[in-house]
Parts: sequence; structure tokens; C-alpha cells
Amino acid sequence: MRFILRYRPWIVETICLLFVVLFTYAAVSKLLEFEKFRAQLGQSPLLTAFADMVVWTIPAVELAISLLLFVPRFRLGALYASLSLMTLFTAYIVAVLYFSPYVPCSCGGILENLGWTEHLVFNLVFIALAIAGIVLYTTPEKTNTTRV
Repeated sequence: MRFILRYRPWIVETICLLFVVLFTYAAVSKLLEFEKFRAQLGQSPLLTAFADMVVWTIPAVELAISLLLFVPRFRLGALYASLSLMTLFTAYIVAVLYFSPYVPCSCGGILENLGWTEHLVFNLVFIALAIAGIVLYTTPEKTNTTRV
């Protein structure tokens, strides 16, 4: 525990950097393969009706969160936004896996090689990282006080 508290700022920075890399990569890959992303959303049994809105919203939100993670003033809010977005993505995966009549392929880039179960585990790891980042960011620093 002492190690974590000692290196807390570095751990939080690393967590933020991991989210910046993840969200920037995801957004850029969606935008570079925009028509493919739009077609995949159109095939989604849960998002078909909202595909035209979601196709722009997801990359925009991912990029916005990435930028906010760089600004110390907005970092805590961006960590909460990261947690929220990863929770939404995870809920979508669970809904598709357990409640959808078929499971569409909608991953791109490096994550395209992951199955839905692996993608679920990946998301859960990032949810845990977001929670850890929030807890560490909000944990007050202990000051050395000596008794007289």
C-alpha cells in the first residue's frame, strides 16, 4: 500500500495515458474506416435505429475524453467519463451476448482479433483501471505530522 501511495501520481498518469491511447486509437480507427463502422452499427440488433447518431457520437466522445485527460483541471471528470463510457460499452457487449438473436462483428483495428468474451474481459480491466484512477486521484495526500 505504501508503494501505491508513494507512486500514486505516476500510477494515475499511467492510467490516464492508457485511456488516451485506447480512446484515441479507437476513435481514429473508427473514423478511418468510417463506412465499415457505420455498416457494423447498422447491423447491430440493438443500435440499428440510432446508428446515424452513434456513428459520430462515439468517436467524438472518445476524442473529447482523451483531450480532457491531459488537462489536470478536468482529469477527474475525464476519469469518470472514461468509467462511464467503458461501462456503457461493457453493458452493450453483455446485452449483445445474452439478449441478441445474433452477435454481429463490430470491432476494428487491433481489437478485431478478439472475440466478444475477450473483449468483455478487456473492458472489465479498463473499468478496474478507471476505478483505480478515480480512487487514487481523490485519495488525499498524507502529511507527515509529528506529535509534540
